[in-house]
Amino acid sequence: MSAYNLLIDGKMVPGDLTMPVLNPATEEVLAECPRASKDQLDKAVAAAKAAYPAWAALSPQKRAEMMLAALAGIAENRDADAAILSQENGKVRFEGWVDSLVLELRWKLALSHADEVNASKVLPPIHGAIPVQTTVAYQPLGVVTIIVPFNWPIAILGAALPHALLAGNTVIVKPPLTAPLATARVVQRIAEQLPPGVLNVVTGADANMSALIRNPDVAKVCFTGSVNGGKKMMELASHSLTRVTLELGGNDAAIVLKDAIIDDVHLDRLFAAIYDTTGQICMNAKRLFVHKSRLDEVVKGLSARLQKVKLGYGLDKDTTMGPLHSPAQKTFVDSLIKEAKDSGATVLEFGELPGGDLKGGNFVRPAIVVNPKLTLRIVTEEQFGPVIPVIPFETEEEAVRMANDSWAGLAGSVWTADPNTANRVGGQMVCGYVWVNDHGATRLDLRAPFGGMKASGIGREQGIEGVRAFQDTRSIAHLDAAALASMHH
Repeated sequence: MSAYNLLIDGKMVPGDLTMPVLNPATEEVLAECPRASKDQLDKAVAAAKAAYPAWAALSPQKRAEMMLAALAGIAENRDADAAILSQENGKVRFEGWVDSLVLELRWKLALSHADEVNASKVLPPIHGAIPVQTTVAYQPLGVVTIIVPFNWPIAILGAALPHALLAGNTVIVKPPLTAPLATARVVQRIAEQLPPGVLNVVTGADANMSALIRNPDVAKVCFTGSVNGGKKMMELASHSLTRVTLELGGNDAAIVLKDAIIDDVHLDRLFAAIYDTTGQICMNAKRLFVHKSRLDEVVKGLSARLQKVKLGYGLDKDTTMGPLHSPAQKTFVDSLIKEAKDSGATVLEFGELPGGDLKGGNFVRPAIVVNPKLTLRIVTEEQFGPVIPVIPFETEEEAVRMANDSWAGLAGSVWTADPNTANRVGGQMVCGYVWVNDHGATRLDLRAPFGGMKASGIGREQGIEGVRAFQDTRSIAHLDAAALASMHH
């Protein structure tokens, strides 16, 4: 099986065109990837539409059985998939390995809801008011398009794909434009074990993908990416009133209160929350609010860890932090750091930029910006890179106010020794998910619904809520003779 083909209706087909995939550590061409034409996209939608009736007609338990069997082999291929993802994404190899592991975990957790998928409820008649007994049941939507980003594409796919399939939908997966190879490999292997057309994989330029959204046979689009990308999805989907689930950017606040435990264990957690995947995770901590009495302690602890960072190629065993994914993102993050320096803020930078073959890569030295002005872009915008503003506060109310003063509302965290304080402060944060004394993707409860408030998204993924996102309700009402008779008295 070649990873560098499209998969449409159970068949591997070359793209009508190709596009280069670059290695962000060197900016050299890693491989050529197929670029689907509009005709091929239409064929993928048609294949999914044709496969839908038979797939939807199966019981959820039968679909779950087939889906579990289709996952076989994912662990055996994990090392090879991780190596490819590291080269096309830039992340260290271990994170690529975890990417695949999270898909497997999310897949199996989704299947655990098989008995709930078709659960219905009965609304009894009300004598003298409502003369019907109504059964409210769930049904799949039809053809679904799922679009994932470059940073954790395989893991993120696991938050939607198994839920959509289990609900009875057929799916077209669009891997990320700039890192499509590993995702395509994984999905193609799964798809080959399912009936033709149930799961299709297409790659290509984002600008040419409107056929996966505006086609009237597409019932829903699930998109994970930037806020601007989400707005574009909504605009395209509006033409055909296609439903959307959007998991978009974040500017997540971590609030470190006066009584926080700041030891090596907690500092390790905080460091990972900020700098994992070179800061390129939507739910990473992006703004760090620290009680003024603990500010120096936190900055010192993070600095000690940043002094050990080794920038380099993701497949090098000594590398602890890879490059940013694109030259544009490197330019953006560099501009945020320069703006902070020019403003007079204290900017601490760490590590050494690699040379040799990696001199042209998208590397940025990780940094801490101490006590910046709140109007600086390092505070107001999602940096999506290895730099964090650390902002002091005096009162709990001030910390909550500053944390909520943002366009974003994806996730956040509270760091305190008191569970009651954690619940009180966390309950005031305007975001979809809050951690206590931890933060980040590695600590995400994969059973719980996840998604954003404000501009961070629409809808929820994971759990039974994630299945329901790919279903609609149907109500069937039967007249009740006795209740109907009571209406005449």
